[in-house]
Amino acid sequence: MSSSLAARIDAGYRELSPQEQRAADFMRDHLADLALYNATEVARLSGVSKATVSRLYRRLGFENADELRDHVRALRASGTPVASETPANFAEHLDRELANLRAALAGLDLAPAAALIAGARRVVVVGFRNSYPMALHLRQQLAHARQGVELAPLPGQSIGEELAALAADDVVVVLGFRRRPALFSGVVELAAASDARVVLLSDSARYADAVDVLIECPVDSVTAFDSYAAAASVISLLAAAVLGARPREGAARIAAIGDAYRELDELEG
Repeated sequence: MSSSLAARIDAGYRELSPQEQRAADFMRDHLADLALYNATEVARLSGVSKATVSRLYRRLGFENADELRDHVRALRASGTPVASETPANFAEHLDRELANLRAALAGLDLAPAAALIAGARRVVVVGFRNSYPMALHLRQQLAHARQGVELAPLPGQSIGEELAALAADDVVVVLGFRRRPALFSGVVELAAASDARVVLLSDSARYADAVDVLIECPVDSVTAFDSYAAAASVISLLAAAVLGARPREGAARIAAIGDAYRELDELEG
């Protein structure tokens, strides 16, 4: 069976015995925690026998608790949201966020990526799905440091046009956090095969050999959804590094943008 655990429970719920339903109800409400619980703990917490839990596991298509835990862990590692309770306090969440940030910043060297981006004729920032807001944020930050920064794909548009026009003095910055679309690898390969240089921000080193610079940012979370706090922090640092690589041009551009803001009365006073 390849469907998610929640789908398996829902599909066969009516055929379960009352005791199995009781255990299934507990499992359905604590999906994320099942990555840690063994059959004895599930039995105790749901108020049924261990034999009932073992029988339920087999009904759901798992040989034992280890196989079920592996299934839940695989879902979480792929970025699939797994329902979980909001923590009663946020200490565990804070610890995870700090661990992500420390991992992202440990040994981080932004100079190679900043030099490429600062020296490029044109910068194309690419992001899909959950990476798209991060790409939009990076493009906005880089646009203060230099001109010629584009976002791809634009809403409702394909990306082939942007990649077809890449030149040797261009840089493609790809943001690819997990749950990447099927075309992601093709986009990286096409960009890498062009004359442009490629910078990748990702939670994985999977595409490291295909790009010029890889910047890793973990997105692990104690909740059902990935966290992009570390990625947002690295984006801020990268944009600042680009600005620092071209201080005179950046200062002049920021001043011009400030003048435009005032002329158009775009920002609060």
